Amino acid sequence: MDTLSFKTISANKATVNKEWVIVDAEGQTLGRLCAKVAKLLRGKYKPNFTPHVDCGDNVIIINADKVVMSRDKMHSRVYLRYTGYPGGQIEYTPADLMAKGPSYLFRKVVKGMLPKNRLGAKLLNNMYVYAGTEHKHEAQQPKSIDINLYK
Repeated sequence: MDTLSFKTISANKATVNKEWVIVDAEGQTLGRLCAKVAKLLRGKYKPNFTPHVDCGDNVIIINADKVVMSRDKMHSRVYLRYTGYPGGQIEYTPADLMAKGPSYLFRKVVKGMLPKNRLGAKLLNNMYVYAGTEHKHEAQQPKSIDINLYK
């Protein structure tokens, strides 16, 4: 039996194939969209996925201000933050983050779906969120994908 054919191929920084993709968030549910975006950032849809390497794509999210949440979660869901001082617990909702800008809400949601280490922090920098259809990454020639085709 030839054991050379059973070697596991591990991707590294030189052999990884990173692409630029555009995801349209109009009419999409926030959590389901962000779960798929996190998988794209991580590279889980690629056959040469390696857990400890940044082998995911660079994702551009357009129309982020038109994302929806089911029922009244935009105003009733509560996120908590603590400053470290007595009485310093702060409550805020997804609507508060959306008022600051859609990138704040998307970064919070996607960050919770990525690994909690240096690689996860690096992967989060590969996501670009824009409220409208205009973005500044035309030079990278991104391809538009239909996020609904991904599981």
